[in-house]
Amino acid sequence: MAHENDDTKIAEKEACCDLDEKLSEAKVITMGKGEGNSGDDDAKGIKPWLPSIVSIVLLIIGIAIDNWIKPTPSWFSGWLRLSWYIIAYVPVGLPVVMKGIKTAIKGDVFTEFFLMSVATIGAFYIGEYPEGVAVMLFYAVGELFQDAAVNRAKRSIKALLDVRPDSADVLRNGIYVNLPPENVKVGETIQVKVGERIPLDGEMLSEGSSFNTSALTGESKPTTFNKGESVLAGMINQEKVVELKVTKLFNDSSLARILTLVQDATKRKAKTEQFIRKFARIYTPIVVFLAIGITLIPYFFIENYVFNDWLYRALIFLVISCPCALVISIPLGYFGGIGAASRNGILFKGSNYLDLMTKINQVVMDKTGTLTKAVFKVQEVESYDTPQKEWLPLAAALEAKSTHPVAKAVVEYAGNSFDKLLVDTLEEISGHGLKGNVNGKEVLAGNVKLMDMMKVPVNDGLRKISDTIVVVAVNRRLAGYLIIADEIKEDSKEAVDALHKLNIETTMLSGDKQAVVDRVAKQLGIDKAYGDLLPENKVKKVEAIKHDKMNVVAFVGDGINDAPVLALSDVGIAMGALGSDAAIETADVIIQTDQPSKIAQAINIGKATNRIVWQNIGLAFGVKVIVLILGAGGLATMWEAVFADVGVAMLAILNAVRIQKMKF
Repeated sequence: MAHENDDTKIAEKEACCDLDEKLSEAKVITMGKGEGNSGDDDAKGIKPWLPSIVSIVLLIIGIAIDNWIKPTPSWFSGWLRLSWYIIAYVPVGLPVVMKGIKTAIKGDVFTEFFLMSVATIGAFYIGEYPEGVAVMLFYAVGELFQDAAVNRAKRSIKALLDVRPDSADVLRNGIYVNLPPENVKVGETIQVKVGERIPLDGEMLSEGSSFNTSALTGESKPTTFNKGESVLAGMINQEKVVELKVTKLFNDSSLARILTLVQDATKRKAKTEQFIRKFARIYTPIVVFLAIGITLIPYFFIENYVFNDWLYRALIFLVISCPCALVISIPLGYFGGIGAASRNGILFKGSNYLDLMTKINQVVMDKTGTLTKAVFKVQEVESYDTPQKEWLPLAAALEAKSTHPVAKAVVEYAGNSFDKLLVDTLEEISGHGLKGNVNGKEVLAGNVKLMDMMKVPVNDGLRKISDTIVVVAVNRRLAGYLIIADEIKEDSKEAVDALHKLNIETTMLSGDKQAVVDRVAKQLGIDKAYGDLLPENKVKKVEAIKHDKMNVVAFVGDGINDAPVLALSDVGIAMGALGSDAAIETADVIIQTDQPSKIAQAINIGKATNRIVWQNIGLAFGVKVIVLILGAGGLATMWEAVFADVGVAMLAILNAVRIQKMKF
């Protein structure tokens, strides 16, 4: 994962707007229940608006006396009039001026606070008191709307963070004690009542219950977990009181890792975002010096030069030039994209991957667990010279040592027939199968390639079977075989069709036989399919696709066996990986459900985010350039400047927030 370089960090530090500070405050608010609630209440209440309300009331009264009462009262002049507008200015202007002074003392002079302070104080200097107050007032109101926009953008992520459980009922000394989840140890038993969230990852000790997993997966349909199955922190128990055996400490739980992942996602900037921040760092001092030039240079060329007139033009130029609309709305757009994705059960590890998703033209998918359910069932069993009741328990004892879905199918089919058998050696031969000694007998369980490697004779009929097959040999003699079938996921065809609509070429890789792979590829309409692949062969296939520099490749896998290919691809996407450490570490995008249709959804979210970001760039630059030219030529007033700065920032922010309401 690429980290920001030093230049980027400096650029962020000196950017004219303080979005990062706002997002940091937002993160503090969302760190847990009960923390920062008052902050949220304040954000929704009237308190932050009071200074602006005071200023606008005083400003309206002042403008009314100046323009609407004829003749203007003699008492509303001189120092009294100036004092009135200063009082109107102080509630909104003083905090900005003070912040500008503080940042200048720290060496960061060219900030939005500096620009607004100079522009408004300059307006007072030339006697344009109402305009000076109005510019600062609209700026302050714009800041309040920016805060509201940030709060809205983080709402989806806050909802995810709010699934953090407060306590756990732990069985200690024969009674259940209520403790913080952080104090619960691995192996302890916890109880979860109906309606409560599971506080830690665990294994079901009770017979079974239904759980709402939507906070973690985005899937609204309840899921049933039975005795012995793993459940995750954050799921809501919906059916009956259950007991769980804790399998991970809270800090190691899937929920804790996901919370950290989402909170850290905003730190990994997209190239567009990095460029805008660097641009603002260079752009702001340039416009300050241009404003000085607009004020002083005409003195040498204009015969009837009036200092105050040209200073007014320069002040307008300063107000217009603030790049606030860019520096706020662009990160906000990416932040909103990450929030929208998390709401749909898709986790991006950074805004840079939102950008990369828009460039993908090749999606390579693993078959098992990605396009198929990886729920294998034994369909047929055949024996040779050895009876099934003799060789099947031997094979099952061996397969019980493996976590492969095919191995689990064999074990499930064999039942408890192998419980008393002893496996004293075991060797897993990658891509082929298992070899070991069971009760003193050498047992082989795997594909035909394993039999060929071990010089076990295999007939031609066995070689022609296209389905997934486990061939079993005992003491180098063929004993029998099991035919196992996997089921295609309900939305796999929909996923492939959606990718084709986006003009993305699809490729499927699998360790299964080519005939099986071809059959699945034909059913789904996949462009290219390769079978009989070992893990290293998958890496070579992806390398071959990446050899064409025009290709931007996303690889979609289960995040465990496919970790090398996930790391190699331009964008690694892990499917159904809530419980997979390898997926969390290796993948760039994590789809929390087993739905391959989420791949196209993730790409669409990336495209929508990118589109909004560039709309904001075009809007901000277009309006600012026009009004800058008008301001320099004396054809624009402070009111146009306010629109070009605060108005455009508001429009850009509203556009950025729009992604939160989109449906993908």
